[in-house]
Amino acid sequence: MRAILIVIDGFGIRKEKKFNAIAQARKPNYDLIFRKYPHTQLKASGKAVGLPDGEMGTSEVGHLHLGAGRIVWQPLEKINNAIRDKSLFKNATLDSIVQNVKSKDSKIHLIGLCSDGGIHSSTMHLKALMEFFHKKGVGEKVIIHFISDGRDVAVKSAEKYAAQIEQWGKKYGGTIATICGRFYAMDRDNNWDRTLAYYKLLTESLGGRAESASEGIRKAYEGGTESDYYIKPAVVGNAKPIRDNDSVLVFNFRTDRARQITKAFVSSEFDRFERAIHPKTYWATFTEYDKTLNCPIIFEEEKVANNLGETVSRAGLRQLRIAETDKYPHVTYFFNSQNEEPYKGEERIMVPSSKVPSYDQKPEMSADGITASALSEIGKGIHDFILINFANPDLVGHSANHAAIITAVEKVDECIGKIYPEAMENNYALIVTSDHGNAEETAYPDGLPKASHTTNPVPLILVSEDRKLSRVKLRKGGLIDVAPTLLKIMGLPKPAEMKGKPLF
Repeated sequence: MRAILIVIDGFGIRKEKKFNAIAQARKPNYDLIFRKYPHTQLKASGKAVGLPDGEMGTSEVGHLHLGAGRIVWQPLEKINNAIRDKSLFKNATLDSIVQNVKSKDSKIHLIGLCSDGGIHSSTMHLKALMEFFHKKGVGEKVIIHFISDGRDVAVKSAEKYAAQIEQWGKKYGGTIATICGRFYAMDRDNNWDRTLAYYKLLTESLGGRAESASEGIRKAYEGGTESDYYIKPAVVGNAKPIRDNDSVLVFNFRTDRARQITKAFVSSEFDRFERAIHPKTYWATFTEYDKTLNCPIIFEEEKVANNLGETVSRAGLRQLRIAETDKYPHVTYFFNSQNEEPYKGEERIMVPSSKVPSYDQKPEMSADGITASALSEIGKGIHDFILINFANPDLVGHSANHAAIITAVEKVDECIGKIYPEAMENNYALIVTSDHGNAEETAYPDGLPKASHTTNPVPLILVSEDRKLSRVKLRKGGLIDVAPTLLKIMGLPKPAEMKGKPLF
């Protein structure tokens, strides 16, 4: 039987209705299929998706596990283990950085998101690096470029992390040289004007001025900045920019949001903006951000064979992936186990995302365009497997704007109401699930806005007019069980590498 998988991004399960945009939204179509068809819930955080216990899931990790059908241990857990067993301190790339600094009497620039959100980076990893360079006798050469978060942690928590890093600097050496919100420093959507602003901060010291990182953060708040996410680029004290012969280590372990700034420094064929100053550096990254970038990395990614997409392709079947720009890498690169190239028989549709500073300004996002594409393709009946992502609850959820998040959820429900009957009419089985929680928890218990993901489970509904499928009893499981379930529905054998099991 042919199958459709709809991933409602950032759609978790939480009983309490207070600060729960999903529970408060009017969603007659979702509620209908939930009542009518078999449903269950899936673990989407912690060790169930290759992360440390209690760590919230992400869209990248979620789609990776939805497609892989097995647990793929994530860089956060790998790096934590490498710090615990001291193997990180025997890393050849780190040794090369030390040698470069000593032989050329240059600086070490550590660039990364400075929070303990655990989604893109961890301040504990930064601390370990500072300790390592201190022990190697180059601690005073360390310069930290502080990227403020405001999304994976509380919206105004940067001062806490800056103070923490300043204390470590007193112990191990190292000073904060710049501050900048991730809106500029970590763009992933080809908004190269933002990347240029950060590049100029790093290479020309162009930006605001502050005597300390904490002062710079406070000045941003006083100037009307409502979230650490949007703090404008600023130089701290008399800090000098990145220069020839310096070493740079980007300690974000997640690949997508550190890619653009790395390309701006590393790519020999870079043409997105003019680089007035292009320092020749020893540039290294925690993980491989892009296979086309020729720079040393600290941690190799785990290779995954025989995922869902590959299995469908090998069976000679056709498949389709549909998402808007922001989630396009998730339904392609991450769902395909971090492989860029489509499989034989795999087609892709990317619907352009809206160009707005924050999606609470347009909570509908590009859901209508996604739905139009989905309806057209379902009606053709030529694809055996279709993957559709609706980003709204997650990306609007990151705004912590409760009213807008409700609108986002209701828009997705409207779209499901159109896709569901078309899928049944064309003899598809439809699975509706999510990759992680978000929209079900828009504030902390004290009422402060919560813009981050959650550790809550996510729902799964199996929608089918087939008599047997519509009556199965689904067990509880994890995201790794979705691929084996789809293969069972489609009548395809589960590869031995898939350790997940069908949910019925």
